Amino acid sequence: MPLIVGTKLGAYEILGPLGAGGMGEVYRALDTQLEREVAVKVLPHAMASDPERLARFDREAKILAALNHPNIAVIYGLVQFDGGRALVMELVPGETLGDRIRRGALPPEDASKLATQIAEALEAAHEKGIVHRDLKPGNVMITPGGVVKVLDFGLAAMALPAASGDADNSPTLTMGMTQAGTIMGTAAYMSPEQAAGLPVDKRADIWSYGVVLWEMVSGKRLFGGVTISHTLADVLRAPIDSAALNAPAQLKGLLRRCLDRDVRTRLRDIGEARVAIAEYLADPKSGVENLAQAASLPGRQNISRVAWGVAALAIVGAGVLGWKVWSAPPAVGDRALIRFSVDLGPEAMRSPRNSMLLSADGTRLVFTARAANGLEQLYTRLLNQPNATPLPGTNEVLDHEAFISPDGQWVGFWNVGRISKIAVQGGSPITLVADAALGSAIWGGSWGDDDNIILGSIAGLWRMPGSGGSTQLVKGTAGVHVFPQVLPGSAAVLVNTSLSAASLEGLDVAVLDFATGEEKVLIKGGYFPRYMPTGGANANGHLVYMHEGTLFAVGFNPRSLVVLGTPVPLLDDVAASAALNNGGGQFTFSNTGTFAYLSGRADGSSYPISTLDAAGKTGPLLPQTGNYGAPRLSPDGKHLAYLAPNSKGSDLWVYDMERSTPTQLTFLGGVNSEVAWARDSKHLVYSEGAALWWNRADGAGQRQQLLDKATLPRPFSFAPDGRLAYALSVGGLPDVWTLPIDQTDPEHPKPGKAEAFLADPGIVEVDPAFSPDGKFLAYASNESGTEEVFVRPFPGPGGKWKVSTKGGKFPTWSAATHELLFIASDDRIMAAAYSTQGDSFTATPARQWSPTAILRTNVQQNFDVFPDGKRIVMFPKPAAETTGGNLHATFLLNFFDEVRRRVPVK
Repeated sequence: MPLIVGTKLGAYEILGPLGAGGMGEVYRALDTQLEREVAVKVLPHAMASDPERLARFDREAKILAALNHPNIAVIYGLVQFDGGRALVMELVPGETLGDRIRRGALPPEDASKLATQIAEALEAAHEKGIVHRDLKPGNVMITPGGVVKVLDFGLAAMALPAASGDADNSPTLTMGMTQAGTIMGTAAYMSPEQAAGLPVDKRADIWSYGVVLWEMVSGKRLFGGVTISHTLADVLRAPIDSAALNAPAQLKGLLRRCLDRDVRTRLRDIGEARVAIAEYLADPKSGVENLAQAASLPGRQNISRVAWGVAALAIVGAGVLGWKVWSAPPAVGDRALIRFSVDLGPEAMRSPRNSMLLSADGTRLVFTARAANGLEQLYTRLLNQPNATPLPGTNEVLDHEAFISPDGQWVGFWNVGRISKIAVQGGSPITLVADAALGSAIWGGSWGDDDNIILGSIAGLWRMPGSGGSTQLVKGTAGVHVFPQVLPGSAAVLVNTSLSAASLEGLDVAVLDFATGEEKVLIKGGYFPRYMPTGGANANGHLVYMHEGTLFAVGFNPRSLVVLGTPVPLLDDVAASAALNNGGGQFTFSNTGTFAYLSGRADGSSYPISTLDAAGKTGPLLPQTGNYGAPRLSPDGKHLAYLAPNSKGSDLWVYDMERSTPTQLTFLGGVNSEVAWARDSKHLVYSEGAALWWNRADGAGQRQQLLDKATLPRPFSFAPDGRLAYALSVGGLPDVWTLPIDQTDPEHPKPGKAEAFLADPGIVEVDPAFSPDGKFLAYASNESGTEEVFVRPFPGPGGKWKVSTKGGKFPTWSAATHELLFIASDDRIMAAAYSTQGDSFTATPARQWSPTAILRTNVQQNFDVFPDGKRIVMFPKPAAETTGGNLHATFLLNFFDEVRRRVPVK
């Protein structure tokens, strides 16, 4: 909220507003102690909790304090108030250079005098190793006496050593998706290397200086596109016709050196500009073009591919997303491939399947991010707009199930047991169908150009109108039918199928002809198939899919539904997971030829298995890093079971903490969910494929099958009487089931009859955990609209108690401390003390058990509590997540041209 006149900030009394910008509001104020007027820049309260803005605000104060020059505004101090922060600076009377230019071009001698003072200010900063990075007419004040004062070093940074070439440390154009957009630097005045996200040094200021000088002598902007994207494209490729500039030859020569797109031949020191202008002022009529030995503008050819990339930022999102230019191969035939590393922002989510989607026309990005309440939410952004828009009502979206309508106006998604759609412009979600009507959980959706939606599941393919209504089973329940993509014309659909697969690598790529009902296999062994219209609307294209961590492509005729040629590997760094219940490929593309993907592993970076105590102290348990899942401690606390991935899925390992040795129990890569320890700490149960298996923890003996032909059973815990609690989907959403197991002879367990304990239609009920005495069962349910933790007496009947209030998953009992622990939506462990009497349960309000957030690992349990209740085993968040690091995606422009070159199709 703006400050009102009379507000006191310490010794400073607000007299009135002066202006506002991305970094704060500026006010005229009275220093009541020294009786002088000052300028006070206030960081808005709304931004005070933003670490990046606070850091930049503090940086400005420190940088200005380090500068003492008559042409640089002086800083007087910092003021903190009611959680806010303000910078007190010299109040500079007069007008900005921008105001002066708006009245017309300056005479060359007047422009040169002002330019000399600007050069002297920059020279003083550069001598201290400081680069301004946002020099523009609006940041230059001219006093009534003609003295220049350079303002706003808020984007300044200490210059990197000359030897530094680390592009990762270079500044980027950033538009954070959950914050007011701030571009680091102003587009029209950026140097080419700054706009492209390459390393910058003082020569970036020299470019900006040349742009400002051009504007002074011409009265017009050098670069002035309609949008940020167009402006940046002009910065990188537009001709700079200095010959047409009405200015003395000496200044034209200086401008050519300042505006050289090649930093290697650009003017190296701003002091040289000051000397050149002094020589011109000493003899304005000499006509000698000082410093005019550089090659003529426009810029060098070695940046031409960068220019193409920024010209295409209407596709990738200039002014929307931060990016760094990587590399572009030589052009062969058609358009050359352009590669960008794109900053999706600190709140973007990473998941095993697609966490970002491009609309067919390439103008809109849909992705998942963490909302203010800590829950995942869908966001959408037109790629020529500066901000992302959250789509309300999409909290806890399973982001890999989102899909976009062909016209780009709707986003469909699976959320809280329903298929819904929401307009990309916002509004409220519209429920299309309750998930119970589909018969199973959804694994991918595709919106055809006939306005029908095809939904994949582990029990068949479903069709439903895009406007809502009844659903139709297109393909029966024999095996899985997942990751569908409707082909152009909506006459057929690509899909992954299998009768029995232990991982996604065991799936086949198939195509189903809607008219004939014929389903035929196209590729044996591959997942996440997608058709690319690389040849246009009526020509052959390409089929792409994932196999053993590599993206493959093969020619495909979408009319005859036949593969053309032999598959060829395209990319080997696309993130993908072959885990059966939460895998997929993380890539997307538009019909215009833009391809985007996440690199590395699909479900996060490599991390160790660690311990965490209530004070927030962490320690390594299994220091070797990996992409682990489902850590479960044996009841005696001596062994740890966990899942470790391979190219075919995940295998079960057991770590002996006394001997510090890991043992691999399975070798087929088919373990795909949780693990449950028997109470004897010598045996455990896990799921593999469609069965539950009993195994010795030391790997000896033969494993025993307990349950067969289930739909992805997920075991969680044992009761003292040997009963197993697990989650299971039977024709709908997952429910809680129990299975009695006679363990009299633990080498030959005898399973009894499985029974449903909780099976409410249309409600997710998962993560069942028996209390230490077996009389209560905790579980997670979305019956309230958000997944929360509940407790019921077992086997019942009895009451029901809600333990969490702001989201909760994976309830875990601590017998030692009489607490029920769970993970909240902000990824922190919560604990509720409890007491029982008969079949009555009482819990205190949940408190934060530890201040440290842990890594969320999708649908698998990501922590367990030690028997003493003092520590948990967990996965620490990667440094990028805990320090505000952003998720980066790779964008490839002209990708269809590259595919045609690499995989020719007749």
